[in-house]
Amino acid sequence: MTPACVAAPSPGAFASDGSRWTFAGPLTMDTAAAALETSRPLPLPPSGVVDFTGLAQADSAALAVMIAVRRRGHAERHPITLAGVPAALQSLAVVYGVEDLLAK
Repeated sequence: MTPACVAAPSPGAFASDGSRWTFAGPLTMDTAAAALETSRPLPLPPSGVVDFTGLAQADSAALAVMIAVRRRGHAERHPITLAGVPAALQSLAVVYGVEDLLAK
C-alpha cells in the first residue's frame, strides 16, 4: 500500500492556513491573473494578514494583485494587511504613486 499523496500548493498561488493567507511562487504579468483566481474561493483570512514572504519573482503585476486583494478586503469590510512585501516592490509602488494602497 502506498502512502496517500498530499498535493502541494501550486506555484504562484494563494493558500490559507486558517488564520492568514500566504503566497508562494512568481507573481508576474504571466501569472497574475491565475494567481488572483486562486484567492477568489478563499474566505478572507481572520487575522487580515496576507503574507508575501514566499514571493519568488515579481513585477508590476504583483502590485496590481496586492491592490486587488486589499480592495476585496475593503469591499467585504475586512481590513487586509500585506506582510512580507519585498523592498523592491515597495519602491516600485512609490514610483507609481500607489504606496498608500499597500499600507496598513
